[in-house]
Amino acid sequence: MTEARAGVETVEYKGCKYAEIIWADTRVSKTTFFSPPESSFQFGLLAHEAGFVEAPHYHRPVQRTINDMQQMFVVQRGALVIELYSNDGQLIREITMRAGDAIVLIHGIHALRVLEDMQCISVKQGPYLGMEYDKVNVDLTQLASDPLKTGETHPCP
Repeated sequence: MTEARAGVETVEYKGCKYAEIIWADTRVSKTTFFSPPESSFQFGLLAHEAGFVEAPHYHRPVQRTINDMQQMFVVQRGALVIELYSNDGQLIREITMRAGDAIVLIHGIHALRVLEDMQCISVKQGPYLGMEYDKVNVDLTQLASDPLKTGETHPCP
C-alpha cells in the first residue's frame, strides 16, 4: 500500500527551483496558487464551497513574452517516476507519482520512467514549434565534462 502524501512540495537544487508538486491528497479551503505571480506558468488549486457561482467572464488577450518552457503533468491513472537532473547530469531527485498527483517542471533536465500503464494530462505553453525546436534530448554521460550553461534549459534566478 502506498503512503498518502498531502501538501505542496518544492524541489530546489543550488538555489534553483526545479519543480513543484501538488500531491493528490492536498486540500485547500479557498483557491490557492502556489507559483509566484511573475511565473510564466501559474500552478494552483481551485476550491469553492457548494453554491459558489463565478460570473461569466473571459481572459484578456495580452501580449506576453515567455522565454522558458514549463510543463505540467496531472496523473490520471497508473504510476511513473519523474527524474530531475542538474545541468551537469547529476540526478537530483526521483519523484514517484500516482493518480491525482500533479507536478510542474520549472527548470532543468527531466526524464520519466513508467512503472504502471499510465495516462497523464500534459500542459505546456504554446505555440508548439516542433520537436526540432522545443525538445532537446540530452546525453547525461557527456554533461559531466561539458555541462549545460544556466539558461540553456530554463533560466534560473
